[in-house]
This record gives sequence, structure tokens and C-alpha cells, in this order.
Amino acid sequence: MRILIIEDEERAAKRLAKLITELDNSIEVLAQLDSVESVVEWYTFNDVPELLFMDIHLADGSAFEIFNQIKISQPIIFTTAYDEYAIQAFKVNAIDYLLKPIKKEEVKTAIEKYKSSQSQNNFNYEDLAKHLQNREAKKLKRFLIRVGQTLKTVEVNDVAYFYTEDKITFLISNEGKRYPIDYSLEKLEEELDNEIFFRINRQFIVRVSAITKMVTVSKSRVKLYLEPCSAETIVSTERSGKFKKWLVGE
Repeated sequence: MRILIIEDEERAAKRLAKLITELDNSIEVLAQLDSVESVVEWYTFNDVPELLFMDIHLADGSAFEIFNQIKISQPIIFTTAYDEYAIQAFKVNAIDYLLKPIKKEEVKTAIEKYKSSQSQNNFNYEDLAKHLQNREAKKLKRFLIRVGQTLKTVEVNDVAYFYTEDKITFLISNEGKRYPIDYSLEKLEEELDNEIFFRINRQFIVRVSAITKMVTVSKSRVKLYLEPCSAETIVSTERSGKFKKWLVGE
């Protein structure tokens, strides 16, 4: 099987290629492309792959711009840190939609789903659509925030991390704004996507992109430096093992 990886983060592309070849060493990764322009150029001058792994946010724009420039009829497994594009992805030959950090078992399942669809010469897109819609419906999408006498909403995708202080839970946005919210960390654990957010101790739930630096402080403990707002916290001993697996998508 020949595949193409479309991913603008070099480290993520290499990790995905490694996961794929570890799962099936007969798979050939033809190339790792990072932009809309490079994909369009590839399809102009090279043989097309049998399967694509495609991130949505690329170096020069949205991956969906590719479909406005060239026709891609091959099945696609989308890989992204965001879940709001699931239904749009389904409309352009998606056979699966994996949220980062991507787990090896999920890649395995997606490849098996592709192989199964090929052997049966069909794919049940209606079932996929229902699955995506059900998954999206269950996830917490936004928070209602009271600021003085006014109300505003903050999208989950705009949150860097959560923490508690004096029995109040605060949300820190990617812009560095701090808002109190009517959620406990226990409730957030239940309703947030645990592939994107992780509760590192009794006080913090973090998104991986908020972590700017990690320092080992003991054999089983890691100190995290978070942005924005220059927060520092330590992963609890009992959560350290799961945290390290979460970081690499296991």
C-alpha cells in the first residue's frame, strides 16, 4: 500500500510515519508534504497514493482548499487537533477522523477500516456520519462566561488550561484571559476530550499546546511551564505514567 502524509509539523509527520510502518512494514510512505501548494504540485507530477493521512491546518492554509484546486478520489484519514471539521471531512472521502495526540491503536483501526472497505469494495459513509455527529454532540464545545453584567462564550478550542484556586475553577484562554467558570475539574474531566486535555494533578487540566517546557524534578515527577500567564505546576506522581503516554498519543 502506498500512502501520502500531509502534515505541516515535521515532528508529527515523522511520528505518524513511524507508527504506520511499525503497524505494517509493507506500507510505503511516498512523501510527507506540509502545504496546500505542495500537495497540488505532487498530484501534478507524481503517481497518486492509495490512501492519504491529512492534517487540516497546513502551512499555507486549510487542507480543504486542496479540493478546490484538484480532484482527490482516494480515501482520506484526517488527523487534527480540532474536532469542528468532522462533518466537512466526511464530505470529501474521509474514512476516519483522528484527533491529536494520535494513538497507535487508532491508526491501526483506521488502516484496518480502509483495508476492509477496499476488500468489500465499498464504505459505509452513513455510519461514519452518524458516528461523527454522535461524538461531536457529546463533547463540551464552549463555556458561558459572565463578565460583570454581560455574558460571553469561550470556545473549548480557545482554552489553554484550567486550574482551581480558593475552590474556584478558572479558565485561561489562548489569549491570556482568565475567567471563572461553574465547573469543577472533576466535571471537566468527564466532558472534555481526554485526547486533547489531561488532568495532571488536583489543580490543573492542561492542553498539550499550553506546555512550553518540561523539567524532570524526580524519578517520577515532571514540572510543567505553561503559557499564557507563565504558570508552573508539577504532574502528580500517580498521574505521571499516564501523562507521558498521553503526550505521545498512546
